[in-house]
Amino acid sequence: MHLEIWTALMVFLLIRGAESVCTTRRCLAQMLIQKNLKSQPQYENCSTIIEVLHLEYQTLAVDTKNLHLDSRLQATLQWIDPEMSWNTSLYPYEEVSVPVESVWTPEIHVTNAITITTQPSSKDLVALSNGTLKHDIILNAKVNCEINLFNYPFAADACPVAIHIWYSKNCGGEMRLDKVKMTDGAHGDWETVDIDFYQKGENKNYILVGLKIRQSNPFITLMLPSILIILTDVVSAALPLRGGERNSFKVTLVLSFTMFLVILNDVLPGDSQCSPVIRIHFCVCLVTLVFSMLVSMILTRVAKEGGIIFCWYSKWLTPKENAAKDEESRPDISIVQTEPTEEHIQLLRKVVSFLQELDAKEKQSDKYERLADVLDKSFFWIYLVFSIAYFSGMLYVMVNLVCIIDHFDFWD
Repeated sequence: MHLEIWTALMVFLLIRGAESVCTTRRCLAQMLIQKNLKSQPQYENCSTIIEVLHLEYQTLAVDTKNLHLDSRLQATLQWIDPEMSWNTSLYPYEEVSVPVESVWTPEIHVTNAITITTQPSSKDLVALSNGTLKHDIILNAKVNCEINLFNYPFAADACPVAIHIWYSKNCGGEMRLDKVKMTDGAHGDWETVDIDFYQKGENKNYILVGLKIRQSNPFITLMLPSILIILTDVVSAALPLRGGERNSFKVTLVLSFTMFLVILNDVLPGDSQCSPVIRIHFCVCLVTLVFSMLVSMILTRVAKEGGIIFCWYSKWLTPKENAAKDEESRPDISIVQTEPTEEHIQLLRKVVSFLQELDAKEKQSDKYERLADVLDKSFFWIYLVFSIAYFSGMLYVMVNLVCIIDHFDFWD
């Protein structure tokens, strides 16, 4: 009798206990949360395999002044934690969501990053019944990249974004990634041409980002104004040499180009291992404009006085010397007067001497102007040929010449 009572009581308690066990998804998630597994899964070799199921790369901006590359990575990570598994006969679910802060999650690091911020795409992650966990993260990194700006504004280069998971000897994580996807590759003046994933030795993984500058905007704002200013300076030879109009115009060009360079100081790219050749180009243009202005000033003096520099003695005859020479070479003039007087003769000779001196001065001035005109035309053609050859050569250098930069020195 007592045995039957105890048996019935035990059956009743078992039934009540079974009814009190919660088997919903939320109870399953709460059970996993209570485990408080915030340390990395530990195996015999103290390492965990982290599979990157999906990785998207996006270039946000290219800072040519400070040589930085702003990147955005969005990844789906997967790893196995056996202690996060459960019995599907008790909890008949294959997956459940749990808060990110309740479990350990791996972190992706960027080796050559200056600043980096990592945040989960959601406050929850997915856990499977066999202990597999899936986690989505968003990573923003400012990468230090020695962008090759030698050919600017026709620059193109490839910058590595070295990614890895913390690893120390036998402990840490082992990342496995096969492919990277690129999204929205056009931002500002720079365009992301392509991306590839490479492995360089043990735990040295990097995304090689191919970058290319859009040539239209930098060419119009930088190269084209310098070409037009030099062209204007060459054509200014059409202005008259005497009178000062040409000199004033050339001084205005030099001042305008100087102000143009001052304004572009914040726009021009910074110095890297291969300094931008466009800086040399602007220096050559400024020196050329100043030299052309000085030549114009010298030719103006030649047209007026026949001398090149004011402190030199002119090789050409002065008006007085020319007049004296004509005075000596001209024959004696006999003036027939009925009543000649010495005073009239002296006055007449002064008038003749003045007219001869004026005529000699005009002839000498014409001679100076012809000399200056010959020199001016010669300089015009030399200047024109030099400008065409220089711009052709500079464009060839900007487009075809290659400067090599070691982008992997951060690993050394």
